[in-house]
Formats: sequence, C-alpha cells, structure tokens
Amino acid sequence: MTAVANTSPRRREGRRLISIWAVAIPVILLSIGPFLWLVKTSLVTEQEIFIRPLQYLPTSLTFDNFIELFQRMNFLTYFRNSFIVGVGTTALGLFVSITAAYAFARYRFPGRRFLMSMFLVIPMFPSALILIPIYDVMRALGLVDTYLALIIAYCSFAIPFAVWMMTGYFAALPADMEEAARVDGCNRFTAFVRILLPVALPGMSATALYIFIVSWNEYVFAALLAQDESVRTLPVALQFFITEFTVNWGMLAAGGVIVSLPVILLFVFLQRHLISGLTAGAVK
Repeated sequence: MTAVANTSPRRREGRRLISIWAVAIPVILLSIGPFLWLVKTSLVTEQEIFIRPLQYLPTSLTFDNFIELFQRMNFLTYFRNSFIVGVGTTALGLFVSITAAYAFARYRFPGRRFLMSMFLVIPMFPSALILIPIYDVMRALGLVDTYLALIIAYCSFAIPFAVWMMTGYFAALPADMEEAARVDGCNRFTAFVRILLPVALPGMSATALYIFIVSWNEYVFAALLAQDESVRTLPVALQFFITEFTVNWGMLAAGGVIVSLPVILLFVFLQRHLISGLTAGAVK
C-alpha cells in the first residue's frame, strides 16, 4: 500500500510536467523560431536561401552577408545613430518618468486621477495620429534631421506607459523608509536619491529597457524626422535592402540580426531586474 501511495503523487507530478512542456515547447518554438530563421538566413548564401525543398539547417556557413553589410553600407554610422538616440531617449524618458511617478505615488493633489487617466489613455491612440503634428513642431523649431527630434518624439509616446510602470512600483514601496531617513536628518530630495532610488532599481531597469526598446525599434518617426544619412537609424537603413524589383534577403537578415542583438543582450543581463520590476508594482 505504501509503495502504491508513493508512486501515485509521482505519476501525477510526471503527468503535470508533461502537460506543461507539451504547451511550453510549441510556444517557445513560435517565439524564438522567427529569430532562429533570421540567423540561419544571414549565415547562408543566396543560392541556399532559395533552395527547394526548404532546409531547416544550413549546409554551410558564411559571414559574407555581414562583411558585405559593413563594406557596402555605412552601417556603423547607423548603429551609432541608433545608440545615441536610444541612450538619449532612455535617459530623458527615465528622468521624467521617475520624477512624475514619484509625485503621483507620494502626493495627493487636485487633478491627480485625471492626469493618471490621461497617461493611460494616450498610449491607446495610434502613434500615426501625432506623426504630422510632431513633424510640424520639429520643423518650426528647426530640429528636423537631428537626434533631438527623434529623442523628443520617442519620449512623447514612451513616457506615459513608463510613468504608469514606475508609479505602481513607488506605490508598492513603504513610505516608512523615507520617514525614517527624514528623522535621521535627510530632506525629501536626499531621502529620495539615497534611499528610494536604490530600492527602486529593479523597476527603473524594467522601465529603462522598455524605453530603450521603443526607441531602438521605431521606424515611422525615424523615416520622417531623420531622412539625412548622418542621423539615419538602423530600422530605416534596413529598408534599402528592399528595392522595386528585388530583395537582398541575406543582407536584410544580417541587418536584422544586428538590430536585434543589443535588445537581446540587454534582456539577458537585466532579466532578473526586469521580471521583479514588472511584478513588484502589482502587489502593494
């Protein structure tokens, strides 16, 4: 009887694991499958790309697409431009989001709920609705074809959701920490910088990663506001592999891999902070 009783929970646990993996494996393959196919396409010759029937594993590897990418195009300049815009947007967006979220989480003032609702409503509208107004404003200010135009545009639709993320995180942190710091002689600003910000690092990491991804992957505003080659970003540069009659699939895939790598690496190194930052604000 004891042996039967002991094996029954093990069988149930085994069936549960099999059910979990039966669902998880297809989801994982659907998630990473396109990127793996992108990598495979970037590492084979053009003849192998169009070979029939399809081959899921490359017969030979080549880095010619990556080499040609940097030889034929000014890809390092585009990478630098995307990096400058991404870091600038992240720095400005994170600063505004942190200060605004702290005010929403710690202060009670007239119109607070209305403003929070507006921060939630703004991301619901397609970004194309503000495309022409932003272009008119940037042209009037003389900022077209500059990094600052892209940074301001990206912050306009990245900050609202970032404020919501950080507001939930700050609201979940006990106010007793700040009060204890103020009893010890710190003013509100010092307590915020020395006590609250280090504790809020996971939430800040998640917010920074979100803002960086928004600015790094964006195409429409970059194509409109940064038409000059000196400020052109990577997503816009990829369109030149698609012409009226042909598509250079090998170089397009190689460019896609290069565009994807920074975001993937950031997620790998910040995933612990990202997960805790996204979940911490959910429970107070």
